[in-house]
Amino acid sequence: MPRTATAEAPPAISPHLLDLSELLRDEPAPLVDFTAGDLMIRLHRTATSVFAIVRRRASAGGVAVRAAFLPTSFDCAVLPPEPGEVARLRLSSAMGEHIVSCRADRLAVERLRIATHFIPARPMVMPPAPRDLYPFGAGDDPLRAQGVVEATQRGLNTGLVYFRIDAPAFGNVLYVQNFTALNGYFQATGTVPREAVGGSWPELGYALPLSDAKADPAEVALPAGECVTLSDTILVFHHHAPAHERETARQFVQMLGSAYDLIEPPPVAYRDWIDRAERAARDLDEAPDATIRHYGHRYVHPYTGAEYPDVMVQMSVIAALHRWGRWRGEPHPLEATFKAGLPRFFDEELGTLRRYLPNVGKDKNADAIDSWYLYHPMLNLGTLALDGDAPARDLFLKAIPYGVKAARHFDYRWPIEYDVTDFSIITKEAPVDGRGQTDVGGIYAWVMLQAFQLTNDKTYLDEALAAIDAAIGLGFNLNYQANLTAWGAAACMRLWRITNRDVYREQSYVYLASFLHNAVIWESQIGHAAHYETFLAVTCLQDAPYMAMYECFDSFVAFEQYLNDGGPDLDPKARMLIGEYCRYALSRAWYYYPDALPPDAIAEHQRDANGHVERALSFPLEDLYPDGQPAGQVGQEVYGAGAAFIFATSAFHPVEGAPFRLYCDMLARAVERVGDHTLSILLDGGETHTAWLRLVRLKRRTLTESRVTTADGEAISPEAVGADRIDFRVPAHGRLIVSWE
Repeated sequence: MPRTATAEAPPAISPHLLDLSELLRDEPAPLVDFTAGDLMIRLHRTATSVFAIVRRRASAGGVAVRAAFLPTSFDCAVLPPEPGEVARLRLSSAMGEHIVSCRADRLAVERLRIATHFIPARPMVMPPAPRDLYPFGAGDDPLRAQGVVEATQRGLNTGLVYFRIDAPAFGNVLYVQNFTALNGYFQATGTVPREAVGGSWPELGYALPLSDAKADPAEVALPAGECVTLSDTILVFHHHAPAHERETARQFVQMLGSAYDLIEPPPVAYRDWIDRAERAARDLDEAPDATIRHYGHRYVHPYTGAEYPDVMVQMSVIAALHRWGRWRGEPHPLEATFKAGLPRFFDEELGTLRRYLPNVGKDKNADAIDSWYLYHPMLNLGTLALDGDAPARDLFLKAIPYGVKAARHFDYRWPIEYDVTDFSIITKEAPVDGRGQTDVGGIYAWVMLQAFQLTNDKTYLDEALAAIDAAIGLGFNLNYQANLTAWGAAACMRLWRITNRDVYREQSYVYLASFLHNAVIWESQIGHAAHYETFLAVTCLQDAPYMAMYECFDSFVAFEQYLNDGGPDLDPKARMLIGEYCRYALSRAWYYYPDALPPDAIAEHQRDANGHVERALSFPLEDLYPDGQPAGQVGQEVYGAGAAFIFATSAFHPVEGAPFRLYCDMLARAVERVGDHTLSILLDGGETHTAWLRLVRLKRRTLTESRVTTADGEAISPEAVGADRIDFRVPAHGRLIVSWE
């Protein structure tokens, strides 16, 4: 993370800062100026750069954005703005032509977008460039600005930096570099934007990735005469820096939502998750590499034909099968088959579910357990118990006391791995950041709330409160594993509903902000990523280089709960971003399946002991990479089979008596039959966004004439009409009426 500036520790600087300091000291008349709300923005040039200087009226301090860097002499012309722009510049030099485009507005907050395009005069290898964002303080001096950097880009996640300027009191700033627009540059130069946004105070922002110095210049040069985007910078401003981390997190979510609204998102495709679920169920039952028999029972392999059965894997598949059975109207036989072997994981002496079966091989430490592995199977048991499954309830309640004992032993701050027999720590912290499993308290709190709901024993409510309270103060260091963080957000919102204490609703935004900090809010076209979708994925761990299916669909389930409990009290930008995450998951997750990828996009070999990839099986690969590495290096997740069941049951809604199923890629809070041929649907997405509502023909039926209107009677015309499907683009938020003949 970039260094935080204080009065006692003046920052070291690079020579590039001197160019800006001189400009601010002797500020000439601007090339052009404009306003956005209370912001004044002036464009200036120096010998090597064009800057946008952003100040607030009647207050000191501000930020400077280096819109273009040209290490050669250049001419600058002010051009008439094009539609939607407030300013436009053309920079002409021996390098070629740079076009700088500025857009600015104010809705709830002020936003500034600066895009820089470049047309090389000849094949061009780009030179090293300085970072492009500089806070400045009293007297317009960058060295006098004091502030705190809360978050910067992690790996290949969203290129952002979120910071505040304390002295002078300028407020919060969110900077986002829209990497989607920069794909042409990355492809031409063979670069990836790994931690390209960051820096050290007061030199922050984006540094243009450079080609490998050993590469043939002809292979990494920008082609002559072809326009390429060098930067697409979005800045969002908030006047008041918050007093505590919860408000800091809420503002981050709000500001990220405002930045998101400026990004042109990729299309969302229709996916037949019902067919995928049916294939996954068949493969679970019939594929030799899907299951193995022990103690007379069938157990799910974690990976195709590999790894020992473990309790998390069994419960993940069982819970998804249970949901699939409820949706189908009858239990799937595999649910009972797999549940029959669960008692073998329970250690009567310790009173807990062990990770492995008693006959696990000697190459495993049978007593070792990851902290989150203790609680995730309990969460799925609790889900079944709350749905009336008596054996699941009994096993859940037998395992709860040990879970509480472990939480209290570690004082609600769990290590990475410990010995289940005596709590001795095997691995305390992750080497990358010196933290344990910081978000386990979130999933633990959810399990405790399940126990409270089942028993009405206030002990469990107190345990949930204690776990969430222990995480207060972690801020953007909260996330360890994405799905655990999502469950933490859900637990906080549920605690707020139960206790009516606003601190827990506010704390849910800390979990949500940490989750979104790990998001990939850009569509990569680098390498093999050109064959799949990355937009709004979340990398699975705080240091993982890849997106994973299991964390994807488990977070999806957690956010269903979060939206239900948040209701109308949830911050609108939080609701929008969660809705968009779930919507894109339905489209993006399809590419985890090996039959959806070209063969050369899949790794030839998998990680040790993780089996192999069988393209014909409807089990997802564990890993997809924003930088376009071959997919499936970790393995093919049999335990990820539940994804198809989750997505199918969420997106497709049976309609009794109708010739179609209703498909919606936005989470529906309610689907209610209000007439013989009429449905009322309540969608819970972003107020200014859209979703797809589709009428999907049932087998051996014919689609009849249909109509979709808003709650006030405004008719929505279909975007596409076919024999098998009618597609409507509808508002993502509010009530819709669907009727048919």
